[in-house]
Amino acid sequence: MTNITIATHNGNFHADDVFSIAALKNIFPSIELIRTRNLELIAKADIVIDVGGEYDSDAGRFDHHQRGGAGERENGIPYSSFGLIWQKYGLEICQGNQEVANSVDTGLVSTIDAIDCGHVEGVSQGISLSQTISMFNPTWQEDSHFDTCFDEAVEFASRVLTRFIASANGGISAKDIVAKAIDNAKDPRVIVLEQYTPWKRTVHALSEVALYMVYPSNSGQWRIQTVPVEPGSFEDRKPLPNGWAGLSDQALKDVTGIDDAMFCHNGLFIAGAESFESTMKMADMALEAE
Repeated sequence: MTNITIATHNGNFHADDVFSIAALKNIFPSIELIRTRNLELIAKADIVIDVGGEYDSDAGRFDHHQRGGAGERENGIPYSSFGLIWQKYGLEICQGNQEVANSVDTGLVSTIDAIDCGHVEGVSQGISLSQTISMFNPTWQEDSHFDTCFDEAVEFASRVLTRFIASANGGISAKDIVAKAIDNAKDPRVIVLEQYTPWKRTVHALSEVALYMVYPSNSGQWRIQTVPVEPGSFEDRKPLPNGWAGLSDQALKDVTGIDDAMFCHNGLFIAGAESFESTMKMADMALEAE
């Protein structure tokens, strides 16, 4: 099926119906979108989202406003229309990668569902993505049309969804790379990455002894970075040597004896040198430091 009719409610829109349409555009290249509450038009649509009072994924009905809702996750977060769409199409949108689909559900879909359903426990404070989408609605001072604003919101949501999928895929791919680096480390306290990849979550999950990560920078030089005691912490398992704090160029070269040493952050969590060999020397010195 390449040309389908999708119905959702008209008027004021929210993140769940906007992201549902954004998600379906990944599956169906050509859609006719109808924003209405006319029951006759709704009944004729191939897929109905966030309106109609019915949840039946096989029939293409994805509402959650009916009595009893449309179910909830194991963690208690109810499904909004976006969550129902993601249950059916998320795996396909993520090209068959269940781990990526699950990650997007955890990081994006479930939060939108929670806010839409009023299940705010555990939801971060501050301006949410759901609030951002709501801001696309015209204000009482504007002469904009709801449908035009809805299309703009869908375009924005499509980009956000694409980046969430890319980020999830990147994080999962990085996990395998970092795990291999941990297995291959000559010294389990110093983990070497051949290219920079996100590492903190994997290192904390797989290694209790890793102290430093060594990896190339985007500019071709090398970095040594401390492993924090836990993800998000500013306390490190073993900081870099105190005498390096805030030094750069010749001052750091004089202290370390390394002729291509470049800098050490004042917080003693990252330092760098021109070459891999010199950065490994910095790691050896840091291991030996009191």
